[in-house]
Amino acid sequence: MTLSALDDLDRRILDQLQRDASLTNHALAELVHASAPTCLRRVKRLNALGVIAKQVVILDPQKLGSALTAIVEVTLDVQSAEQLLLFEASMQTERAVQQCYRVSTGPDFVLIIQVTDMPAYHALVHRSLTAQGNVRNVRTFFSVHRSKFETFTTLT
Repeated sequence: MTLSALDDLDRRILDQLQRDASLTNHALAELVHASAPTCLRRVKRLNALGVIAKQVVILDPQKLGSALTAIVEVTLDVQSAEQLLLFEASMQTERAVQQCYRVSTGPDFVLIIQVTDMPAYHALVHRSLTAQGNVRNVRTFFSVHRSKFETFTTLT
C-alpha cells in the first residue's frame, strides 16, 4: 500500500493513533470526526494491510535506570548479503539494541542502544559485536542530552 492509497480519514486516524494509541474507538472517532463503526472498520483495515505495524508503550529510560544511550557505527569485514543478514539477525536478539539500520556510504550499520551504564555497554559490545569475527570496526557516540524523540511517520 502506498501513501496515495490512504484517504483523508485514514490519515487523520493514523495521525491520532501516533499521538495516543490507547484511545478508545469512540474517542478516536470523535477526534477524527467519523462514526465509531466506520473508525473501527478503518483501523482494522489499516492493521490488516500492515500500515499499522504494531502498537506499543514508550517508556522513559531515565526513570527506569537505563540512562545511557549509545549511537554505534559498525563496519563489517565482509559485506556479502549473507553476512549482512547474519549481523542483522544477531541484533534482533539483543534487547538493548533498540534500532538497527543498514546504511550506505560509511559504516555498514548504525545501532541505537539503550543500557543502564558503561559496564552494561561494554558487556554488550563484547558479547554482541567484538565477539563476532566479521566485525572490523565499532565507533560509538554517547548521548549527553536528548532534545527530541518522536516516533511519528510523516503522512503528507
